[in-house]
This record gives sequence, structure tokens and C-alpha cells, in this order.
Amino acid sequence: MKKSFVFDAEALALLARSDVMRALAEDVGTGDLTAGLTDPACQAQANVMARENAVLCGTAWFEEAFRQLDPDASVVWHVRDGERCAPDQVVAEMRGQARALLSGERTALNFLQLLSGVATKTAASVAEIRETKAQIVDTRKTLPGLRLAQKYAVLTGGGTNHRIGLHDAVLIKENHIAAAGGIQQVLLLAEKVAAQADFVEIEVETLEQLREALDAGAAMVLLDNMDLARLQEAVQINAGRAVLEISGNVTLESLRALANTGVDRISIGALTKDVRAIDFSMRIKAPPESL
Repeated sequence: MKKSFVFDAEALALLARSDVMRALAEDVGTGDLTAGLTDPACQAQANVMARENAVLCGTAWFEEAFRQLDPDASVVWHVRDGERCAPDQVVAEMRGQARALLSGERTALNFLQLLSGVATKTAASVAEIRETKAQIVDTRKTLPGLRLAQKYAVLTGGGTNHRIGLHDAVLIKENHIAAAGGIQQVLLLAEKVAAQADFVEIEVETLEQLREALDAGAAMVLLDNMDLARLQEAVQINAGRAVLEISGNVTLESLRALANTGVDRISIGALTKDVRAIDFSMRIKAPPESL
């Protein structure tokens, strides 16, 4: 079985380095003309403050944005990834070259705001289904180039990662079924690559397709866009034989009812696709002496 990405400290550091390098190249380019007005020897201090309730996420990316510009820059966190912050709370204090703090501010905040937004939205979804057996799962509907960062944020918010991409798991959808000639045929074909995959899952749209998939030995089934009545019947038909996942038109308001049907997983594309950034601000705390 192929092993998916593991978000340990070393992997996070490498991921943040790569993401931030691209972001700084995009923003700073050949040089920050405005920050260049300051004395290159000048040191500065700054605070980062939350403007709303949130689950913090993205500290590795935030720090990396300044350290790529000033290797001696330091950040002291008062709130860590996965912890909650409140309005007007100072979440971090930092010190470094004034130019680095000024040039890295937007890139650092972009990552912190985006990833905290994903983590906060995920945490709200997880809270809605507490004390049920269901798990909240993300999808591949991510911002291009930032998938791993967003999937880390989902984990930080208490959710679960689905497949990382097309390379680590098999998810058979309606077009795959049509191209292969049917549910039984495509599941037989999937057996050839099952050893390379974290899992093999098949999407069904009707209860008849669910029965066919179960009879063909499906171990994971995605129930696509079914109403509550059909979902309840699907759980009864399944009788614990396969892992059942719900997908399609899932909202925060509908989560509890969906989880109460007895399904195992609820996948939500909006966790990473429709993200509202969390409001953080960074302020220079004291005027640099050499300015």
C-alpha cells in the first residue's frame, strides 16, 4: 500500500519552504521598492494580532516568509497551530530586519489567514457532528499549488484527509464506470492497482448501484447527492459491509442530520474551495532606532 504524505515537522518545514519561495518570488520579485526606503541595518519588532475568533494554522509558513528574507528573524508564538485565538489577542511577537518584516508581511499573513480559515471552517464542521461516528473529510477541490498546505489545515481543524491526489488512491466515478463498461468490470480492473493505493472507493448515485457495488466486493462506497431518506436506506442495505461516505451539497446546517444517518465519512469540498480568510494584522511595535 502506498503511503500518503505525512505532516511531520521535517515535511512541514520543506513544504513551507517551497510554498513560501514561490510566494515571495511572486510578490517581491526583483526587490521591494517601498521597503528599500528603510535603512538595511535597521532592526524592528512587531506584533501579530487576531481580529476575530479562529483556530490558528500556518505558523510554519508565516515564520518561513521572514526567515527567507532574514535568517536571523525570530517569532515567538503565544498561540500554536490548532489552538483558538480571540479578537484583539496578540498571537505572535517578532523581531528582525525592518526591511524583512516589511517585505514579508503580506506573504506571511496570506498564509496565516488562508490556512487559519480552512482550520476554523473544518473545526466548525467537526463540532456539528460530535458524538456521531462520522468523520469530516476534505477533497481535491483545493487552491492550485497549495493542496498540501490546505490539507494540513484540515487536519489542524480536526478533520481527516481524503486522498492527496490521483496518485495515492483510487476513486472510481461515473465516467470511470462508463468507460470501463460497468461497476463490476471497473472494480475488477481496480484490483490490479489496489496494492499501490491507500484505498479503492467507488461512487454510486442510486441504491441499485450501491447493491451492485457491494455484490462486487466494494470496500468503500461514496454516496453522491442522495437525500436523507435514501441515505438511511443505503446504510441499512450496506449493513456494515463497506465504509460509506457522503458527498454533494453538504452544508454546515445539514451536517448533523447527515451524520445521524449512520454513515462513516462526510466529504466537503467547501472546506478548501470556499474559504474566507481569517483577519489577522501585523503592526510594527516600536520605531526602529536607525530610521
